[in-house]
Amino acid sequence: MTSAPASTEPRRTRAVVLGGSHWHTPLYRDAVLRRHDVLAVQDARPDSVDDGDAWGAPIVGSIDEALAFPDVEVAYVLSPHDEVASTCRALVGRGIPFAVEKPLGVDLDELRSVAAAARAAAVPATVALVQRGGPVDAWLRKAGRISYERASFVAGPPSRYRRGGSPWMLDPARAGGGALVNLGPHFVDLALQHLGSAAVSLRSRSRALHGEAVEDHATLVLTTDDGREAVIEVGYAFPDAPSKRYCSFTAAGTDGFVSIDTDGTARFTGTDGASEQTVIDVDSDPLYTRFVDAVADSLADGFRGMPTLDDLEETMARIWDADGSEESER
Repeated sequence: MTSAPASTEPRRTRAVVLGGSHWHTPLYRDAVLRRHDVLAVQDARPDSVDDGDAWGAPIVGSIDEALAFPDVEVAYVLSPHDEVASTCRALVGRGIPFAVEKPLGVDLDELRSVAAAARAAAVPATVALVQRGGPVDAWLRKAGRISYERASFVAGPPSRYRRGGSPWMLDPARAGGGALVNLGPHFVDLALQHLGSAAVSLRSRSRALHGEAVEDHATLVLTTDDGREAVIEVGYAFPDAPSKRYCSFTAAGTDGFVSIDTDGTARFTGTDGASEQTVIDVDSDPLYTRFVDAVADSLADGFRGMPTLDDLEETMARIWDADGSEESER
């Protein structure tokens, strides 16, 4: 008798999703259902979870309810910013690996406390810094060793958070900040990956367009000791329109100059003067599917090779920590 061939399908792990009303949750859902057996989806307001029936799992109101299910192997944490640190500490206390949305808290102290607890308990954790390794990152790296980099990412108006059931995003005490805290980490992380260690030399934030309590536009400049520089502009300044956002990127380095436009047109001009052009996908939404696949693939190895809480701390220090930097706010 011959034995049945070994299955080539990856083992499905048991997952919970914490923070089901987060606007990114629908971007995770299909991939999470494909890669995991979902035990529960949690939100403090269960009725606010869009298309809750699509999960095929109980929608529960508390973290304790979600974590009471047996043999939880991984958690996706999308809780409100002022709740996420306590949520992560609950996971660390139970030894449950987790993938968390940035910024993980409302200040550096909260982030650092979670990172220290996870490190001490040897609980694996990774962060949804989804631009890392994506099409924009790959194309910018064609410039070689980057000396100058610019990222501009301007999303829709802040009213979309109120309309979408996340009004806490417009309260700086609950969100930890505005556009810079929400959108900036992706591009600060890329800049640190491309330039190495860098400090903040200027941070400017403005509420002039929409007049909310959180900023709707921000610019941050990172500089290195050897004079290399990254300029990062983010905002909630784009109209409420089907096209969703404006984005563009440039990089200059040892191998040439790169530019990427909102429509995905990507150009590279080498130091020999030769140019090439293509179209890449600059939509950040599909990157969450890729992130979930990476979480599932690397869970058994403790998320080896994925962004870490230490990486997030390095990133958020440039956004939250004003020491040694100049800042203006309007």
